[in-house]
Amino acid sequence: MPPELPVLLVLDLVGTFAFALNGALTAIRTVDVDLVGVLTLGIITAVGGGIVRDVLLGALPPATFVDWRYLAVAAGGALLAFLFSPQLRRLRISIHLLDAAGLSLFAVTGTGKALELGMGPAQAILLGALTGVGGGTVCDVLIRRVPDVLRTGLYAIPALVAAALVVVASRTGVDELLGAPAALSAAAVCFAIRMVGLRFRLNAPRPRGVPRRPPGQNP
Repeated sequence: MPPELPVLLVLDLVGTFAFALNGALTAIRTVDVDLVGVLTLGIITAVGGGIVRDVLLGALPPATFVDWRYLAVAAGGALLAFLFSPQLRRLRISIHLLDAAGLSLFAVTGTGKALELGMGPAQAILLGALTGVGGGTVCDVLIRRVPDVLRTGLYAIPALVAAALVVVASRTGVDELLGAPAALSAAAVCFAIRMVGLRFRLNAPRPRGVPRRPPGQNP
């Protein structure tokens, strides 16, 4: 989808910033880390999913290492969280809001890139969702926390829905007619589903007869 490339780049960078800020704030609030730790976890959260996607697509080297803007934006978001964490807390900037924003934008851009490189609908949807959840999953593993995608409802599902909408828009030609609004609409749907899930504590189906354990508790 060549006409959408500038739009995808902008959304990708906005998602990178949101995820970097989210990852850094999560690290600050969850574990005892210094400046290096905050920057590392923020950057990994921001670019991890995209790197995995590009490796699977064979788009090497990954965009993160080709375009300096990705690392610059990721480092800027993480550094902002490090320098102004107390102020950000007072402003009540929600980690969940940042996470939902990054998830939504990355699901859209990841799917768009997969389609651009010739992937089929199913593969593009899976790679779009992976782009959204990959970085946060790696960050959670590093801080020894069960990844959100495995323990909270309506996390991967909204990403899959957004990715599917991008594929439908591409196959029907809607993206060529609407351009940026088509991509933003798919991201908005993902964001809305994720926030509704958080607000009403909705979960994906769980195994029957198995009591829910607190995060981190071993069986």
